[in-house]
Amino acid sequence: MTGLAPPASAHLMAGALVIFTAFVMLVPLGVVIASSFSESQFLVFPPQGFSFRWYREILSSEAYLSAAWTSLKIAVIVTTFSVLVGTPTAIALAKSDTPGRATLSGLFLSPLVLPTLIFGIGLLMTMSIWLGGASIWGLIVGHLVICVPYVIRTVSAVLSRADPLLEEAARTMGANVWKKYLHVVLPQCRTGMAAGAFFAFNISFDDAVIALFVRAPGVETLPIRIYGQLEFSPDPSVAAVSTLMILVSLALVLLVDQAIGLDRMT
Repeated sequence: MTGLAPPASAHLMAGALVIFTAFVMLVPLGVVIASSFSESQFLVFPPQGFSFRWYREILSSEAYLSAAWTSLKIAVIVTTFSVLVGTPTAIALAKSDTPGRATLSGLFLSPLVLPTLIFGIGLLMTMSIWLGGASIWGLIVGHLVICVPYVIRTVSAVLSRADPLLEEAARTMGANVWKKYLHVVLPQCRTGMAAGAFFAFNISFDDAVIALFVRAPGVETLPIRIYGQLEFSPDPSVAAVSTLMILVSLALVLLVDQAIGLDRMT
């Protein structure tokens, strides 16, 4: 028995919802990008004139370049450790039959629903009591807490659809635990690891809330630099650096697409 086709009104409503969602998401990005080419001294829209002045300014600014380099280093470290920690954790949760597996899974994924503002305040208080105050390593730990769950979630989603017969075949062929892990389980996790690394890098690189609380006095990330510029001297350089961050995200999407394909990752 075949199901009934949805009515034409449902198609129209779905199409209207997609168009509205795209409009809400893309129009603010378009405003930021257009404002980055303004000749005005202030951040205004519509832009006044057309100029690459603000791109030249941020690419020659020691403050912006230093902040970007700091954010990049932190994001790479966080992404690496997120994958190294999140992947075996997801595998252990997926393969384990222990009674407390659901509780452990909820504990590891709880940072996904924890407000980052509250977490940032709590982390700052903890560091002030036990670690002598804020530091760059505290910022890395804070990013790890919010990024590792994304790797666990994406790897777990991939493993839930993996064929268990492949592991049975590996055991039948004489593979030990480590060979099965390296040659069967990890290749199955590849798309989940890539998706988790993508989320971890973007979240760490773009984070401003946790960095605002736990960064050391001499450490300034790119989002914090943008925040400070908006607070004290809002000019189109903020839009220019934001546009470059958008391009970095697009470049990562294209890289993932070329490496494993977005259809497989989703």
